[in-house]
Amino acid sequence: MGSRCGPILRLDKDQIMQQSEFAYRRVLLKLSGEALMGEGDYGIEPATIKRTAEEIHQLSEAGVEMGLVLGGGNIFRGAGLAQAGMDRVTGDHMGMLATVINSLAMQDALEKLGSRCRVMSALKINQVCEDYIRRRAVRHLEKGRVAIFAAGTGNPFFTTDSAASLRAIEIGADIMLKATKVDGVYSEDPVKNPNAERYKKLSYDDAIARKLGVMDATALVLCRDQGMPVRVFDLHTPGNLRRVVAGDDVGTLVE
Repeated sequence: MGSRCGPILRLDKDQIMQQSEFAYRRVLLKLSGEALMGEGDYGIEPATIKRTAEEIHQLSEAGVEMGLVLGGGNIFRGAGLAQAGMDRVTGDHMGMLATVINSLAMQDALEKLGSRCRVMSALKINQVCEDYIRRRAVRHLEKGRVAIFAAGTGNPFFTTDSAASLRAIEIGADIMLKATKVDGVYSEDPVKNPNAERYKKLSYDDAIARKLGVMDATALVLCRDQGMPVRVFDLHTPGNLRRVVAGDDVGTLVE
């Protein structure tokens, strides 16, 4: 007896993304620790992390593969204490642990919304999160899980910007997104100079030569040499993250 139904049409992820509103299939989102403070001076503001998690959750549910790197500046800055006399390696290791704290907080916020999420650490902390293994990270993304990469690169003297650039390249992200408190890259600090020019597009070499503070030079050189585009945008404007992933011209593109 023949089936009354027609053949089942199965689409792979690439076909689904081609039919969706989004321009990118896999992204690496870099969040500073300060982005989690909200209006506070320290730590994590629950309302802020919840709102950020909601935007990430919506994209993940829509089929975008989301990798995250979080800074730790809202809790601890190793470089700052090193300037005050602390051993730099010790300070950087403490800063890495601060990123683990933020990563676990983001994991909790995402899971409360129903996202499947894994924290993967460059330092071995097996009782609280997985070790970072590139192939496993890619597999998590392919299965629709949000992958949060904690503890930087696992090495001192490297910033979380450098870690984000490295992870974006390793997982084969289509773009690296750097979420900040301002709406792009400016010729000068827009707080100090209201007439500062905002760039819509920059080359890696221009960003490095002009010392515009997009990211540290190591991170930019890594992106340049591997052809990883970077989009800098304001996270605090609701809906901006979705617009960026949809391919809208938000913030500043560095490529």
